[in-house]
Amino acid sequence: QVQLVESGGGLVQPGGSLRLACSASGFTLANHAIGWFRQAPGESREGVSCINDSGRSTYYEGSVQDRFTISRDNAKNTVYLQMSRLKPEDTGVYYCALDPVCMGTRIDPRPSYHNWGQGTQVTVSS
Repeated sequence: QVQLVESGGGLVQPGGSLRLACSASGFTLANHAIGWFRQAPGESREGVSCINDSGRSTYYEGSVQDRFTISRDNAKNTVYLQMSRLKPEDTGVYYCALDPVCMGTRIDPRPSYHNWGQGTQVTVSS
């Protein structure tokens, strides 16, 4: 069964940094594009960033452009999201997902995608 596990979240002050990791259980991520999504309390889930299978193409939602960097290490079967200059509005549960639809600054999950993991909580607060 496809299972993605997110880690690396925590509490950080505004302006701080965190690095999230997305790892896979039982299969290889190397053949898949991976997207990061987040859901703030009371809000719907939104796409944050995505990376293609080779790592050569990356996409970012407008508010995180120049602050977040997505990367992958296929040898470690892991995709990362380095988050810098964090803001309170970045607070939420962060999830990763397989094969999102990525076009420009728009990142969406595949229709009927249901393999969401537990996510990792990111809280930006002083």
